[in-house]
Amino acid sequence: MGRALITGASTGLGKEFAWVLAAEGNDLVLVARNETALTELAQELIQKANVQVEVLPADLATVTGVEKVAERLQQDNNPITLLINNAGMGLGQNFIGGQLATELNAINVMVSAVLVLTHTAVHKMLERGRGAVINVASITSLTVQGTYSAHKAWVKVFTEGLAADLRGTGVQVTAVLPGLMHTQFHQRAQVDTAQWQEWMFTDSYAVANQAIAAARRGQVIVVPSWKYKVLYGVLRHCPRFLVRRFANAKRSGRN
Repeated sequence: MGRALITGASTGLGKEFAWVLAAEGNDLVLVARNETALTELAQELIQKANVQVEVLPADLATVTGVEKVAERLQQDNNPITLLINNAGMGLGQNFIGGQLATELNAINVMVSAVLVLTHTAVHKMLERGRGAVINVASITSLTVQGTYSAHKAWVKVFTEGLAADLRGTGVQVTAVLPGLMHTQFHQRAQVDTAQWQEWMFTDSYAVANQAIAAARRGQVIVVPSWKYKVLYGVLRHCPRFLVRRFANAKRSGRN
C-alpha cells in the first residue's frame, strides 16, 4: 500500500478518489481550501477504512498554498507515492465581460498548480524509482467551451508529453478525461444541469476507479464510460470548424 496526495479532496471526484484508495488500504493526504470539510472526511475515512489521513488545507490559487503542498510532496518521511491533481473550478463567466481575477485564479488552480506539484512530485518519485501522477483533465479539453477547455487541454497535452519523458523510469503519469458527473461543480459555475439527460452523467466513484486502474496499467489517457469514449473519438476526428460551431462557450449551459 502507498500514500496518495489528492487536491480538491473535500468534494466531488476528489472525495471519490479518497474513498477508492482508502478502501484498498492506502494512506492519504487530503488537500482543499475548506479545512472543516477535510477534517470531517478524514475522520470518516479513518473510522471506516482504518487508514492514516493527513489534512492539508491550502488554496491552490495562491503561491503560498501551492508552496505548502509542494513542501509536503518533498518530504522523505511518509513519502507520497501517488499525486492526484484533481482541484478545479468552473469560472461561471464568459471571457468577454468577465472578471480578469477569476481567469487568473483558474489558471493558477488548473494549470500553474498542476505544473508545480507535478514537477515536485515527479522529481522525488524519480529518486525512488517509482510513483504515479493522475491529472484530471476533461472531455471538454477537445471542445472550445471557454478558457476552462483551454486549461484542460493544457493538462491533457502536458500529461502526454511528460509520459513520453518518463517512459522506462518507473514513474507513471495519466490524464483522466471525465464527462458529466453529479458534483457541486456545475452549481458553483452556475450551469443548469437540467438541460442534459440523466444517462449522460457518469458515476464519479466509477470515474475514480477507472482512473486509478488505468494509472496502474501504465495508460496515459483514460476516458471513463463508453459514451464518452465514443464522444472522444468523434471530437478527435471532427473538423475543428464544426467543433467551434457546436461545442463552444455559448453551448456550455451556463445560466
